[in-house]
Amino acid sequence: MSLELLDVEFRYSHHGPMILNGLSLEFTAPATALLGRNGAGKSTILSLLSTTQHPNSGSIRLDGAPVDHASIRDYRKKVAWLPQNIQAIPGFTTRESVIYAGWLGGLSTAQANSDVDSVLEQVGLSQQSAERATGLSGGQLRRLGIAQALIRDVSWLLLDEPFAGLDPVERLSLQRLLQRLAQHVHMIVSTHQTGDLMDLFDTIVVIDHGDAIWWGTPEEFFSLVPKEKAQAQGTDIGTAAFASLVDRK
Repeated sequence: MSLELLDVEFRYSHHGPMILNGLSLEFTAPATALLGRNGAGKSTILSLLSTTQHPNSGSIRLDGAPVDHASIRDYRKKVAWLPQNIQAIPGFTTRESVIYAGWLGGLSTAQANSDVDSVLEQVGLSQQSAERATGLSGGQLRRLGIAQALIRDVSWLLLDEPFAGLDPVERLSLQRLLQRLAQHVHMIVSTHQTGDLMDLFDTIVVIDHGDAIWWGTPEEFFSLVPKEKAQAQGTDIGTAAFASLVDRK
């Protein structure tokens, strides 16, 4: 399976600055991290892959096939985007929110009702099933968003800064969920933090100023800077490795 940007150029307005300038990236690993500073272009890449934004030139491709007007509906059934801030539907319970997402994704109401309990159990929200979704915590809302994607049986999850703002307990819970999901769903996750890279991801792509300046395995990333050098700089090795790439750029 592959998800690809091919020679993509993108700007948010006709006279605005170029955000991506001929960027080509192919994602094939089960779990890929887009690592970069705020404003580096990570969210833009995810919005293009989700088709909420469209390239000015170039193409988005799924398994080699370009996404166009005729295929975009089928594409969106396979690729789900979770923004950083998941918005709960006022008045809906957690269970109803997932059923509704399934219905929007093309499931019959009967099928969505049949699948919802197993999906809620998978993301750890069974006990919150009857609660109003607007009362969920930040971490629970992220898991709700994942449940809304899973009930549609998507092949790809695009997650924009999913760990931002979570307390340590919620962060660990979400990390463990993503580790389990990576066994059967491909994930692309944007982040500006290096603490979760080793345990969760197969591939790291470093983004800076809309360009992919480095990619490789977590082991290769953490070997970019000797541990002794990071300690001498008074920082952790992940931060030191990231800084070495950005400074070099």
